[in-house]
Amino acid sequence: MAIFVDPHSKSEPIGIRLSELSEGRTKYWSTQAVPYWWRDAPPSPGPWPEPVKKADVVIVGAGYTGLSAALVLARAGRHVVVVDSFAPGFGASTRNGGQIGSGNQKFRVKTLIEMKGERKAVELLHEGIEMLDGIDALIEREKIDCSFVRCGRFRGAMRAEHYEAMARDMEDLKRYAGVESCMISRREQHTEIATELFHGGSLLPGDASLHPGKYHAGLLNRVVEAGGAVHGNMPVRSISSDRAGYTVHFERFSIQARDVLVATNGYTKNIGAFFRKRIVPIRSAQITTEVIAPEIFQRLMPNRRVFGNTNRVFFYFRPAPDEDRLIWGGRSNHFARDSVLAAYSHLARDLLRTFPMLGDIRVPYAWSGLIGYTFDEFPHLGRSPEGVYYAMGYCGTGVSRSTHFGRKIALQILGKTEGQSAFNDLVFPSHQFQAFAKPAVPIVETWYRLRDAAGL
Repeated sequence: MAIFVDPHSKSEPIGIRLSELSEGRTKYWSTQAVPYWWRDAPPSPGPWPEPVKKADVVIVGAGYTGLSAALVLARAGRHVVVVDSFAPGFGASTRNGGQIGSGNQKFRVKTLIEMKGERKAVELLHEGIEMLDGIDALIEREKIDCSFVRCGRFRGAMRAEHYEAMARDMEDLKRYAGVESCMISRREQHTEIATELFHGGSLLPGDASLHPGKYHAGLLNRVVEAGGAVHGNMPVRSISSDRAGYTVHFERFSIQARDVLVATNGYTKNIGAFFRKRIVPIRSAQITTEVIAPEIFQRLMPNRRVFGNTNRVFFYFRPAPDEDRLIWGGRSNHFARDSVLAAYSHLARDLLRTFPMLGDIRVPYAWSGLIGYTFDEFPHLGRSPEGVYYAMGYCGTGVSRSTHFGRKIALQILGKTEGQSAFNDLVFPSHQFQAFAKPAVPIVETWYRLRDAAGL
């Protein structure tokens, strides 16, 4: 029985076989190095409206955060200008995996309580639920066609002791935040996924997925319809302030504004030392398979959920919306800048460890992008010492966080009490060795990978 269909059926690149990619056995590279999501929703190339000299608010960054904020501000009657260094949607907003969970996925509940105390931890957990429910409501209210579905998330335990730790964490999540979940044992996990790699796992039925490109395009359209101006290919050179407000400087002109919002996350550049010292850009990568025969795909992931695992350097995967393709992601190979094969081969190896039967499947799409990490692994919003508003630092879980933070910071700009967030009073830390953080990322990730492989 064939396990793949004609790779030419949608006039896409033939791609490279997973087995060849995983071993780096070929110099022939026929895979398209752009996001799969761009096939149906590519970033708009313009043309853009003529820049204005003054605005109420200039938003730097036209991703989910900037557009979510712009929509709130424009509908409140503010003259909003959104600018981006590239085409709007070029960055992480159309390069992510389209998985959506609550906003507190980085820490176990017990750890969160130890770090912040029970009262603050509960506030953060509940706002995380608000993030997930909020994006659901926004998509329905705005009628954005982006394949949003509450598919649920299965997180596989890489070792037996991880399963027990997850079970305790799911109990705490129910106790402190009311989130429903269930544990799936290793013996029962074939009802969720056709692999022997995991030692069971947890299931969060309320988690969701969407098409990142279509979601971004929908937000962009709503902003323009509300009267907001969006400009691509306008990299900011600097931001200065005076008594009248702020001036955002570009290569040949500038825009004066009462307020400025920085919403650049992993693509933060030229906006001041405060942000440079607090955001570490980390490269993440994904690959997408060709269409797989329906009977095989149904066996692999019968409930079409989104998936993750408990490794320190984890991988994640999901079905493509409305297609029997597998979308697989994880950290990029930072040591492989001169080799396209090496940049993605580790993703193929993880995929084949999980689904060994897919070695002959081809990979027509492979891409990477930058995510913004913070030193405390919390997202942050607020105002810099210079008074510039910001919302950033989503640490790889940004779909719901960025949408939520964009709305919250916009409400704060408007002076609305409902803009207050449990994340507002979290100190946005820098680090005394911040200059070495970016070059240290590959070393730290390699160390974590070695520990994952050794079961430590």
